[in-house]
Amino acid sequence: MVLSIVARFLSAAASIYMIMCTVRILMTWVPGMDTGRGGELLRSATDPYLRYFSRFRLMRSGKFDFSPIVALSVLAVANQLFATLAYTGRVTLGIALGLVVGAAWSAVAFIISFVALCALIRVIAYAARWNSLHPLWMVVDSMLNPVLYRINRTIYRGRIVNYLQGLVTGFIVLMALRIAGGSLVTLIVRLLDRLPI
Repeated sequence: MVLSIVARFLSAAASIYMIMCTVRILMTWVPGMDTGRGGELLRSATDPYLRYFSRFRLMRSGKFDFSPIVALSVLAVANQLFATLAYTGRVTLGIALGLVVGAAWSAVAFIISFVALCALIRVIAYAARWNSLHPLWMVVDSMLNPVLYRINRTIYRGRIVNYLQGLVTGFIVLMALRIAGGSLVTLIVRLLDRLPI
């Protein structure tokens, strides 16, 4: 009974902190929005946690920082663990591992989907012959090019391909990874949930 109450409290706390972190992330998108006493309190409560994840270079691609997604995923796993403990009274190692694998895949799947969507938009812009020197496309290209380079180097084994072909190949590979990865992770999570430990 006491364990269930504590787990519910911790689940609610994790949910509230997740909301606070989300608001803080959104505030960084609008300059000057985080001013005042409320913004200062929110910054002091969330920035140390969010900064911890931004230290990892793996979570950055070009000018894009995906560390907030990982930070929110960790909070989501904690929230789910506490909620499961509150309602079932126990959390097995299999359930905990399943939640971690599911949350990790959710973060990775979001990033893969985001990059694939950027590649698709870039294909459309390239085919429509929109100004490739516009600052927006330069930002998108700075994020896409490292990913496309790795994909195309693997697929084409060092042969030179034109930009449009590289974009289309990258989009197809990313979507295949998203679908195959999702199926594999679903299978793994189901297997982990059934573990009696």
